[in-house]
Amino acid sequence: MNLSISLTVNGQQRVIELDDPRTTLLDLLRERLDLTGTKKGCDRGQCGACTILADGKRINSCLALALSYDGADLVTIEGVANGDTLHPVQAAFIAHDGFQCGFCTPGQIMSAIGLIAEGQAGDDPERIREGLSGNLCRCGAYNGIVEAVLEAQAHSTGAKTRDAA
Repeated sequence: MNLSISLTVNGQQRVIELDDPRTTLLDLLRERLDLTGTKKGCDRGQCGACTILADGKRINSCLALALSYDGADLVTIEGVANGDTLHPVQAAFIAHDGFQCGFCTPGQIMSAIGLIAEGQAGDDPERIREGLSGNLCRCGAYNGIVEAVLEAQAHSTGAKTRDAA
């Protein structure tokens, strides 16, 4: 039984035939659409490496059935930069050494973008740590990641960063 779904992925309309209704968004993105920036980590929704935005909200794509997202607007790590211009969260991750091995980084960035868009980042490092607690960093880059989110949050609100204050 083939099922057809329609998705907007990184701004492009896609109509996709599914041969298995149990196909996850993660597998669809990686295996069918060749968007391999979203990583397959634990495959249980515990590590956050597969985090994407679906209709603006953070989700673990390994736990999301593609069929359930028919008509959704999806954003993956491949869709956050604007050409050669990095998203402010990506730029802040570079500035604050939030990158380590890179395996967890795409999910961390997507979660940080969602956290800021949800208005949940604030300027409290503990609040940011709690907001990103569903994303594990295997390299321990948490301090740089929190600093990057603080900078990107300040950028999004026009506030001065702690370094610039």
